[in-house]
Amino acid sequence: MYELTAVAKHYPRGRTTVTALHEVNLTVPDGGCLVVQGPTGGGKSTLLQLLGGLDRPTRGTVLLDGTDLGSLPESRLTRLRAERIGFVFQGFNLIPTLTARENVETALVPLGTKATERRSRALEALDSVGLADRAGHFPGELSGGQQQRVAIARAVVKRPRVLLADEPTGSLDDSTRDEVMEVLEARRRETEPTFVMVTHDSALADRADHLARIEHGRLTVVRTPAADGAAGETEAGRRGERAGPVEDGCPSSTTP
Repeated sequence: MYELTAVAKHYPRGRTTVTALHEVNLTVPDGGCLVVQGPTGGGKSTLLQLLGGLDRPTRGTVLLDGTDLGSLPESRLTRLRAERIGFVFQGFNLIPTLTARENVETALVPLGTKATERRSRALEALDSVGLADRAGHFPGELSGGQQQRVAIARAVVKRPRVLLADEPTGSLDDSTRDEVMEVLEARRRETEPTFVMVTHDSALADRADHLARIEHGRLTVVRTPAADGAAGETEAGRRGERAGPVEDGCPSSTTP
């Protein structure tokens, strides 16, 4: 479970200070699913970096299952990321000199998983994203959509409790985007991690039942399923209160 309270993030820029996040309050329960939409520079990636323990807030608290990520020593934070958080990035971040299988295995190395188990779990993960026959291929021999599916396999192979996706379809065409989202959503349904995705893609945002928008560092809830089944902006979002809880409703893989 994520609980963010009065989270702010400031960066120095010359003689000025840039506010990337401003007083963000957010709750995402275990197994919850949230899509955050916003323009480039609006604070999306900064928010995801804080959720993933890749950065620390300037002010406020980011709790994951009661653990304050901002106050952990770096060694413990590194271990927590390795054990509990899976990342899917826009740029794939595959190692070009390793095969698809070897790239997936890299997620298991910090956990001390034995080589034989790493190999079998990596092959199983690649099979789950439809790439069993590409296990021995290098990234340069794969299409963009295939590379992103390898990246998804790498993120889920360690069976993380949290899955974070930063513009996972941002560099793909519409057809490949839908293919990748179908794979990502299938893996999410299978393992049920807490899932947060940030995107500027309105097509993806339009499909999400639970949607927040971040702009100029300010997060507001745009849409949650209402009790009567109608979706709309929530009272909490209008007042700028804590966003949440959000439980399900990730974007579907097909356009309505």
